[in-house]
Amino acid sequence: MKSEVCEMLGVEFPLCAFSHCRDVVVEVSKAGGFGVLGAVGHTPESLAIELDWIDEHIDGKPYGIDLIVPTSMSDKKGEYTAEEIEARVPPEHRRHVEQILASNGIDTAGLWDHQVDQDFGNNMREEGIAATMDVAFSHPIKMIVNALGVPPQSMIDRAREHGVVVGALTGAREHAIKHADAGVDILIVAGTEAGGHCGEVSTLVLVPEVLESLREYDRNIPVLAAGGIVTGKQMAACMAMGAEGAWTGSVWLTTAEAETAPVIKEKFLSASSRQTVRSRSRTGKYTRQLRSPWTDAWQLEGAPEPLPMPLQGLISGPALARIDKLAEAGDPGAKKLATYWVGQGVGLMNTTVSARAVVFEFMSEFAEASERLGGIMED
Repeated sequence: MKSEVCEMLGVEFPLCAFSHCRDVVVEVSKAGGFGVLGAVGHTPESLAIELDWIDEHIDGKPYGIDLIVPTSMSDKKGEYTAEEIEARVPPEHRRHVEQILASNGIDTAGLWDHQVDQDFGNNMREEGIAATMDVAFSHPIKMIVNALGVPPQSMIDRAREHGVVVGALTGAREHAIKHADAGVDILIVAGTEAGGHCGEVSTLVLVPEVLESLREYDRNIPVLAAGGIVTGKQMAACMAMGAEGAWTGSVWLTTAEAETAPVIKEKFLSASSRQTVRSRSRTGKYTRQLRSPWTDAWQLEGAPEPLPMPLQGLISGPALARIDKLAEAGDPGAKKLATYWVGQGVGLMNTTVSARAVVFEFMSEFAEASERLGGIMED
């Protein structure tokens, strides 16, 4: 395809697939797209294992990784002790979580037994990801992406040294300008339809807004459209607006290779596009996820305001981990509460197929949509 992103990433088809599952990353890249491994949950040691496995199975095809280094978050410099971090979690927040679980028949005993580690949140700080980047840049990654905020200068500098493309998630026009000023190579413009962290503006509006804001720069900065894109027709529509490709995430959660918990996958397959919600209840920043009594409880009158990132994770993490474990064991209350990040495109995710089949379907639908657009202009 004639796309600058294809040239920059060395791919046949400008479809990027964000996934925490290495199998999805490999299958997408081998099918002609570009797999991106979500690495925020990994230690340097576990990331090395994952990337070694990818290198062994991807047949030399290109792939990338995605990290989260927020521009703003609580204790950005890691100055608090573990005890001080614990003290910043108000008791009413823990009581609220206990009430959510108890009202759905889930035992809360021992919920807060885990002690905060001294390096809590370090995997989202520039200093903390240095070792992670050591691992990443020792492998043949083609792109590194920051999912929240402007990529730190150390990430950009090291990427330049290794000839790696730098990408950044962009949820607003002002984000695009900051990224462009910092020297980011590719902007992933994610509308509010997207799963995970997202803003308030729809993809259909945001993509042309960002493209307009980039006109003042003397270098071409290609845009990947993101947010609710689960079909090749949607991809074609975004490229008709000027995007150079698509960045997708949710569509891979129901593939055969995905490590999505069976209970969550089942809920996705039966959900409508109206069954997602933007909520700060999981990370402290707005993320789109499947609506459940968990997300509803944080919207109730009198509910405490979610804590800033990463503190909200101290109360959501243990609770959601218990919910997931019990849901897989068949607990009815936990199955109701179970939620996960997903975009509004979930309403179109109705069957389980292989990741490779998804790529080929994107290609086929993209071709059909392009042919239709060409037909409209014919005499």
